[in-house]
Amino acid sequence: MLKILSNFAIIFALCFSADQYIKSLFVSGYELQGECISLVLAYNKGVAFSMFAFLEHNLKFIQIALLVAGLIYLYIRQDIFKTYYIPLALLFAGGISNIYDRFIHEGVVDYVYWHCGFDFAIFNLADVMIDLAIVLIIFISWKEEKKNKAAKSK
Repeated sequence: MLKILSNFAIIFALCFSADQYIKSLFVSGYELQGECISLVLAYNKGVAFSMFAFLEHNLKFIQIALLVAGLIYLYIRQDIFKTYYIPLALLFAGGISNIYDRFIHEGVVDYVYWHCGFDFAIFNLADVMIDLAIVLIIFISWKEEKKNKAAKSK
């Protein structure tokens, strides 16, 4: 378990640090306009697609409560943590990084803006890490289910 916790901590620290470093570049004025993708600073006061922006200052505390509830669940179900520690490191790094933004910048620092053919939401590396974590959780679950079915059929 110590090795798993160490790997989790390393992945978390690297991902959180990378996300915050990139965000600091945009906060300090970096910008790049492209034909299809622009890298520009935007502050999201809500969650995905600015939903729940009306919760503004309370949103960060709701998100902290959800993360704490997740940590308690993972403490109780350590088997789940052991199976999914890599995507969980990505999920927590992205989530905590975005919550950190809410305290420091009063909104999540977003910077990738897709505008080729249609306008898409502005997002950041933390959002990509969270999405990747969900894909990995689904993939690992699928592999585990497949393995369990194979074991039952023998």
